[in-house]
Amino acid sequence: MSRAQIDGFDRKILSLLQTDARLTNNDLSERVNLSPSQCSRRRQRLEEDGLISGYCAVLNRERLGFPLINVITVTLATHNPDNARRFADLVARLPEVQEAFALTGEMDYILKVVTPDLQSLSDFVNAVLLPHESVQHVKTAIVLQTLKETFSLPL
Repeated sequence: MSRAQIDGFDRKILSLLQTDARLTNNDLSERVNLSPSQCSRRRQRLEEDGLISGYCAVLNRERLGFPLINVITVTLATHNPDNARRFADLVARLPEVQEAFALTGEMDYILKVVTPDLQSLSDFVNAVLLPHESVQHVKTAIVLQTLKETFSLPL
């Protein structure tokens, strides 16, 4: 299903759910002016078509002991599929890594990593990333202030 195949009701449902995934079909029906059964069918279709890929609770990172956000760029030692796979496997196993992106340009990857403190960041870089056979170079930046952080799409 493409963006063009969803109508205004679907967009409204998606928008409401990305703000509060706990909304019931009754809640949705009141806000979008459809019956609860219509909202239920639409939500189920949006899930089945993959427009809704899941539901989750957004946890308070700082209150749970991870006040530091770190942006780490990584350059691989060699550029071949096997080395990229080894690095992807490493990243997939690391719960500190919140987001990871393969890039074009000077750096190969950029990682968003959360840590409880500077020592944990140092340990992560020096004991996990740098010793890995796929990694050649790492640059780290500590986020001073988060200006915007969202999971919402501009529907």
